[in-house]
Amino acid sequence: MDYILSAIYNIPVVKNFLIQEENQVCFVSQEGRECIAPLFQTVQETPQPIPTTITGRVPKWIDGSLLRNGPGKFEIGKYNFNHWFDGMALMHKFTIAKGEVTYMSKFLQSNAYKSNEAENRLVVSEFGTLATPDPCKSLFQRFMSYFEMPQSTDNASVQFVKYKKDYCVSTETNIIHKVDPATLETEEKVDWSKYIAVNGATAHPHYDPCGTAYNMGNSYGKNGILYNIIKVPVQESEHEDTLKGAQVICSIPAVDQWNPSYYHSFGMTENYVVFIEQPLKMNLLKILTGKLRGIPLSDCLFWDPSWDTAFHVVNKHSGEVHSVTYHSQAVAMFHQINAYEDQGCIVLDLCCQDDGNVVHLYNLQNLRKSGIALEEAYNKIARSLPRRFVFPLNINSDTPQEINLIPLDYTTATAVKQANGKVWCTPENLYEDTFAETQGIDFPTINYAKCNAKKYCYFYGCGFQHFVGTSLIKMDVVTKEIKIWQEDGLYPSEPVFVPSPGSQEEDDGVILSVTVSPRQDKMTSLLILDAKTFTEIARAEVPVHMPYGFHGVFLPQI
Repeated sequence: MDYILSAIYNIPVVKNFLIQEENQVCFVSQEGRECIAPLFQTVQETPQPIPTTITGRVPKWIDGSLLRNGPGKFEIGKYNFNHWFDGMALMHKFTIAKGEVTYMSKFLQSNAYKSNEAENRLVVSEFGTLATPDPCKSLFQRFMSYFEMPQSTDNASVQFVKYKKDYCVSTETNIIHKVDPATLETEEKVDWSKYIAVNGATAHPHYDPCGTAYNMGNSYGKNGILYNIIKVPVQESEHEDTLKGAQVICSIPAVDQWNPSYYHSFGMTENYVVFIEQPLKMNLLKILTGKLRGIPLSDCLFWDPSWDTAFHVVNKHSGEVHSVTYHSQAVAMFHQINAYEDQGCIVLDLCCQDDGNVVHLYNLQNLRKSGIALEEAYNKIARSLPRRFVFPLNINSDTPQEINLIPLDYTTATAVKQANGKVWCTPENLYEDTFAETQGIDFPTINYAKCNAKKYCYFYGCGFQHFVGTSLIKMDVVTKEIKIWQEDGLYPSEPVFVPSPGSQEEDDGVILSVTVSPRQDKMTSLLILDAKTFTEIARAEVPVHMPYGFHGVFLPQI
C-alpha cells in the first residue's frame, strides 16, 4: 500500500491539505506535528528476502541479523482494532553480511491471527479491542457467551526473546511462540503455565553471562495476587524443552490485592532482582467482568498517584526478599535502563513518567489524528525521562533517621529512613533541564554484553517529540552530555547496540535502528550509526513500507 501522505510541507499559502487514498483520509496541517497515520496502517508481509539499496558503506564485520517485532495488521475484514498494541504481530528480519543487507517479514501464525483470518472477524480479544460476536450463534448463545472467561490472546507482538537454545516472540500473556530465526517461520506454541504457576511473563527477560534467564509473572490463587520472580536455567541437553526447569524463586504479595500493579520490565544486578510496584494498576473486578461489561483490558488499567512507587529487592540466588521495601513518589515506568551494585547499594536507572495514563493515549484514533487534534492528543502525554534511584542495602533498626544514607559521591539521589521506618528515595535526574523542556526519551538500550548489571557510562534511546521516536539519542549518564541523530520526516525505532569485534571501550560498535516515514519521498531503511561519534555510517533502503514497531535484537551469524 502506498503512503497516504506526500511531501507537501514546503508549499506556502495553503494552510491545510486533505489527502485521500484507498478510502483512508488524513488531514495534514502546517500547524502542530506531522500526521503519522501511515505508520499505523496494515502492510503486506515480504516472505522472501529482498535486496536493499545501500548508501554509505556497511562495515563488513557486521555479520548477523536484526530481528524486530511489532503490529502489522490493524483490521480484520470490516472490523478495526482500537489500540496500537492490538495489531497482529509482524516479524521483520534484516540480514547483514559482507557489506550487503536483505529484508524479509512474516506474520506470526498465532492462534489469534489464524482464527481471525479464517472467520474474517475479531475472534480473540486484544488489549484494547473486544472480540466480535459469532454471527453463527443464536441470540441466547451470544448472551451466555458474555459469562464465559475471555480467551487470552497469543498475539506475541512485542519482542524476540531467548530461552535455552530457542528464539521466541513474546507479549505479556502466558503464551510465547518459538520462531525459526533463519526463516521467521512460526514453530510450536509454548505455555508458561504448563511449567510453573504463572499467568504470563514480561517480554523483557534478563540474562546472566552464563545464559540463565530471569523474568517476572503474576499468579492468582488461594494465596492472593503474587508477583513471581522466575528463573529459567541454561540448556543441559540438545532436545530439551524451551522452559524445562523453569522455577519460581520468589513470590511477592501485591500490596493492593484487588488492584495489582502493572509492570513491563524490571531491574537486575549481579545478585539481585528489583521489582517496581508502581501506581499503574489493574482493576481485577473489571477484568473478571470485562466481557459482561463490554470493556477491553485497556479499560481495566488505571493510574492512582495516591500510592507510592515501591521497590522490592530480592536475592536472585536465594530467593530471599530484602527486609526493606524502598519508596518514592508516584512514577510510571515501562523500560529500565540498567542496574548494578556499588558500595553496598543498588543503583537502578529507569525511564520514568510522572503520569501513567499514557497507555490509554496510544489508541489508533489518537495516532491517526492530524493538525490541532493531533497536537492536543500528544500534549496529554507525560514525558519519559531517565532517572537514577539508589537503594542502600545495609539498613537495620539501628540505622539513623532523616539523613541521606547513600555513600556514592557521583549521584545526587537520596535515600532517607523516616520515623515510620519507611525508606524514602528521591532520584537523580540523568539529564539537563533544557533536555526535558523539549523532549522525552525511551526504548533505552546499552552495550548489554559488556555493561549489563555493571557500572556503565552510556545508554541509547529514542527521543520523543511525537507519539513515536523522532530522533536517536546517546546519553552519557556520568556527564549528562547527549548526542543526537535526527532527520526531518524520519521516525527511528528502538536502537540496538552491536559491539565491534574485540572491542574494549563501552561505545566501540554500531547502533542499528529502523527508520520509517509517512512521506512518499522518504524510504524505510535500516540505519547504521557509529556508536562512538553518533554519526551515520550507512543506510539500507527497503522498497516496502513498514509500520512503527516495538522491540528488536541482533543475532550474530543467523
